[in-house]
Amino acid sequence: MAATCPSVATEAWTIDSQEQWQHETSEKNAIEIKEGVARPTGKTATLRSTLKRFDKKRSAESIVFQQSPVWQNWNPVKNVGPANLADAPVMLSLGPQNYWIFGRYGGAKKAAKNAASESAFQPEPVTLDGFDIPLMTTPFANQFDAPGGLKKGRGGYHAWQSRDMVNWVHHGPVTEGFSKWVTSAEHVDGKTYIYYDFPNDQDPHVYVDDDLTDGKPGKNMGKALNDPSHGSDSGFIRDLDGKFHVIYEDWSPINASRRSWDSPLAGHAVSDDGVSNFKILAPAVDHRTKPTGKIGTYKHPHWAKEDPKNYKTNVAEFEIHEPEQEAFGDWAAISIGGQYYLFGDYDPEHGKPMSVAWFTSPSLDKPFTFCGNIGNGHPDPDIAFAEGQFYLVTQQKNDFTSPGPWVEQVETRVGVDTTGDGNIDHWSDWQVVKETYDHVPGFAKQIAKTPASLDLSELPAGFGFQFELKLTDTTENQSKPMLDKITVSFEG
Repeated sequence: MAATCPSVATEAWTIDSQEQWQHETSEKNAIEIKEGVARPTGKTATLRSTLKRFDKKRSAESIVFQQSPVWQNWNPVKNVGPANLADAPVMLSLGPQNYWIFGRYGGAKKAAKNAASESAFQPEPVTLDGFDIPLMTTPFANQFDAPGGLKKGRGGYHAWQSRDMVNWVHHGPVTEGFSKWVTSAEHVDGKTYIYYDFPNDQDPHVYVDDDLTDGKPGKNMGKALNDPSHGSDSGFIRDLDGKFHVIYEDWSPINASRRSWDSPLAGHAVSDDGVSNFKILAPAVDHRTKPTGKIGTYKHPHWAKEDPKNYKTNVAEFEIHEPEQEAFGDWAAISIGGQYYLFGDYDPEHGKPMSVAWFTSPSLDKPFTFCGNIGNGHPDPDIAFAEGQFYLVTQQKNDFTSPGPWVEQVETRVGVDTTGDGNIDHWSDWQVVKETYDHVPGFAKQIAKTPASLDLSELPAGFGFQFELKLTDTTENQSKPMLDKITVSFEG
């Protein structure tokens, strides 16, 4: 019988709760510890831990840092995507150098204002890195027509593809006139699921498209979710088990016509295949105020016109709530290392300007928490990971990019008491630590996270360990490095 080596036990020194942060901190400067998070009160801050003592010598393995899930690290940029993309943009990242954006084909006058005229433009063959198909120039900067892009539009959304988020190849229509209200997209096993409302602001329907480059819509699978409420503008995301989740507007508690067609209530449903048999779950977002029991009505301009067979009237009922409510909608979702984020419209109470709202949750099975807002205007946002950063695209005058939820800069060093006298005899060098992100193969909206950590295996064994931190706010935006949890692991 072959011999086996016993496993080496690992012990962890964890600082997570408010009590642990306070008990395990010996010195701090310009740092506030509140609600279990250590955050700088200025541009720079320092912290020294207490000395972690052991009765016998131990060897340190690593120190790992986790920041607060609050994601404020956003920077405005000019609009991402083709110059003539119109309506609410929908993005899909299918892996490195394979990025897609969907929208209506329009805005030509604005995009071609520096050209002599679009009608006088003469397209010419062109080559572009990463594309081995025939391409033609267009009057739009950094935009090229593939064969599919030369096919006649059908009144719906079109598809553009990029390898670098700068140059865009137009592949032509992916939906039709009746399916022009596209809200979201997902991808699995070589097939793209393009979701649209029919009629506008009603049940999500879906195309399944196995070739986004052929200039024609995929197979129309019809209604995906039989939503019992009015409102839709849904965001779809697959979890790591492959199930399709949808977050959708539920207008039952609000006069949506007066609140940018948004709502304080967001429904949540799940399906195995993303096409049918969605099971409705507890709401993902619920910011309703107090129900009065009174019923009000409003009208929608599209329902009876677009789908008279199923909608004989444009009149909808809702339960009046008081006081006035915040309203959210046009949902988009992404997951980073298992932490889920929702982005959507934010229509505050009392007539304040609209912007992008964002929420977060450690699980799709738990309610999402409102965390803040970004920008100014009616956004209809979507989000994707591309070229090593996150893109938040909107209908606003600008879009936003972010390196991720991690905020620079965190430096650390770890010291060892090798003799047991309570004094540090050896310090590691100061090093910067940060999270990194990458695509999860087979998933468009699940992003892998490598934790911010420092390998301590080269440190000598000791009877005690201590760490020091330097936090520096290097961003121009409102974000700052906020540490939520620190874990030091030991052998033996």
